[in-house]
Amino acid sequence: MSPETGRETALSLRGVSYTYPGSETPALNGISLAIAKGEIVFVTGPTGAGKTTLCLAASGILHHEYGGTLEGAVTILGRNVRDYRNMGEIGRNVGVVFDDAEAQLIFTTVEEEVASGLENLGIPREEMQQRLRAVMEATGIAGLAERAPHTLSGGQKQRVAIAATIALGTKILILDEPTAELDAEATAAVSALLRRLSGEGTTVLIVEQKIGELAAIADRMVVVEDGAIAKIGSPAEMMQEPVREHPPAGNVRLPAPAAASPGVPVISVRGLVHRYDGVAAIRGLDLEIASGEIVAVAGDNGSGKTTLVKHFNGLLRPTEGSVTVDGLDAGIVPIAQLARHVGLVFQNPDTMLFAETVADEVAFGLRNIDPGASEEPVDAALREVGLLHRKTAYPRSLSRGERQRLAIACVIAMRPKVIVLDEPTTGLDARESERIMGILARLRQDGHTIVMVTHDMRLGAEYADRIVRMEQGRVIRDSRTYEEEPCLKSCSTSSGRAPFTASTRSPN
Repeated sequence: MSPETGRETALSLRGVSYTYPGSETPALNGISLAIAKGEIVFVTGPTGAGKTTLCLAASGILHHEYGGTLEGAVTILGRNVRDYRNMGEIGRNVGVVFDDAEAQLIFTTVEEEVASGLENLGIPREEMQQRLRAVMEATGIAGLAERAPHTLSGGQKQRVAIAATIALGTKILILDEPTAELDAEATAAVSALLRRLSGEGTTVLIVEQKIGELAAIADRMVVVEDGAIAKIGSPAEMMQEPVREHPPAGNVRLPAPAAASPGVPVISVRGLVHRYDGVAAIRGLDLEIASGEIVAVAGDNGSGKTTLVKHFNGLLRPTEGSVTVDGLDAGIVPIAQLARHVGLVFQNPDTMLFAETVADEVAFGLRNIDPGASEEPVDAALREVGLLHRKTAYPRSLSRGERQRLAIACVIAMRPKVIVLDEPTTGLDARESERIMGILARLRQDGHTIVMVTHDMRLGAEYADRIVRMEQGRVIRDSRTYEEEPCLKSCSTSSGRAPFTASTRSPN
């Protein structure tokens, strides 16, 4: 029985500590938590606190898939994870959605992606079709059934990963940042679905930075700091506690927003149309961005934000229209040549990281364009993002915020005129978000043009010179001031601050 609820325990961690291979500092330190059947537990805390590692431990993945040192006991439905043969056996009871949704999508259409698990379970076809339709409607992806997952926006991919996991009907759901890339409407839909599943007896463990819809449906809230549980209580109690804000990292003093430079824009988009398998994601879009601006591109999931910015470095080519970057036709110039002028930092930094050390990671791209480059540009880029002291570390051992800064360092080492970032603060706490934005402000001060895709309208208002709002593949508003963007006074954002009182130490 769970001592907190008096109900039968579905998931239990007792004295769990874990240290990753090659690390001396534990990522988890004596975690004990019992979650009852049908309970929703919401876990939050600063970037690098160990939240994702907690998900890996609770799902049995640390024991069955990782090395490192694991102590304590994890039980799933009364059975120690060590007694399960493998993750396949655990997967019959536990569904997991990670913060990297794209890594979970492998099929050719959205419908196949959601149906695949049901087919593996041997569910009769009529029941499978009913369950498939219900979960796709509930997660708002019914209209995407025939789309290829790789053509979707980040938020749409996240919804598909959630739908594919929920469709399995497992008794326990573990969700790591499930709404980090979702707009307000999609977040509300996922919240309603999880509340219904909980009422039907499903146990839900949610890890999120974003305090809002999901915290409101939880039975308990847990704050994790330095790999340990710092606080635990009801959401109502926890969210009433005062929050001590972190000062901006490095005491960054932001420059005043620059006025748009006259003359030839550094980016010019004319009549841009882009189609995926005949489906229009961008519809006749026109846009100009001046040298030295910070421009925030905002809009709901599927509005075309990521599709637009991928044209700036040649990852996508126009179906119709033109894109010019720093005088180059981005529709025909080779990607390697464009990389000297524009760098792109992806939504998920892990898609950019593969080397054995932080320094090698930064040096890779630089030496592709300048084989004789010295070590100094690598050190300078790492110094700029506050990671010079980690240059010999294994990139995957860094916290999420550090990996995001490393991805930025990989781009700025090549000194491109334009730096494009797709959701640079997703999944980060307030302090790490401030650190990232401080870096971007300094880069703009050094003469770079910054284009960032973001769901966080208040972040855009605070740091950007312009907010370009998109809807259904078109620009519907291009505003330069807070007053011109009325949504900011009432709309929900992803920058909610967790109700924890953390120290002002440097992130892990």
